[in-house]
Amino acid sequence: MKDLLLKVLENGQGLPLPKYESSGAAGLDLLAAIDETKNIIIPPGKAEMIPTGIAIALPFGFEAQIRPRSGLAAKNGITILNSPGTIDSDYRGEISAMLNNHSKINFKVERGMRIAQMVIAPVFQFNLVKTENLDKTERGSGSFGSTGIRAEDDKR
Repeated sequence: MKDLLLKVLENGQGLPLPKYESSGAAGLDLLAAIDETKNIIIPPGKAEMIPTGIAIALPFGFEAQIRPRSGLAAKNGITILNSPGTIDSDYRGEISAMLNNHSKINFKVERGMRIAQMVIAPVFQFNLVKTENLDKTERGSGSFGSTGIRAEDDKR
């Protein structure tokens, strides 16, 4: 396991650090770092940016993806609007999660609530080389929904 530098911001003081909830978990649970006297209500069909009270120093060649928590989605219709949100290796500001309410009732965010998960993943940068032709593949230029369909079965 690698070390990751994490700074707890003023609004995150007193909250537990993000952690993996099981030995096989891919994501660290992020907590809402809001004022405990001012819960945030997200109305149906609306989104709110929720601070986590932390900033991180990712090494070059990595990103952090901010993803929805499956429990919030399944039980409350709450997801991440720009899922996955990307934290670049050179970003040093507070990590936030834009929660979106897909349900038909108000959703209350409370201090310390697990609101999102953060997955750290390697990334690669490429030099783009302009060309007139690309190599041929079995799929070709088939777009959305085109994989796994045989031409004779396609009745679109």
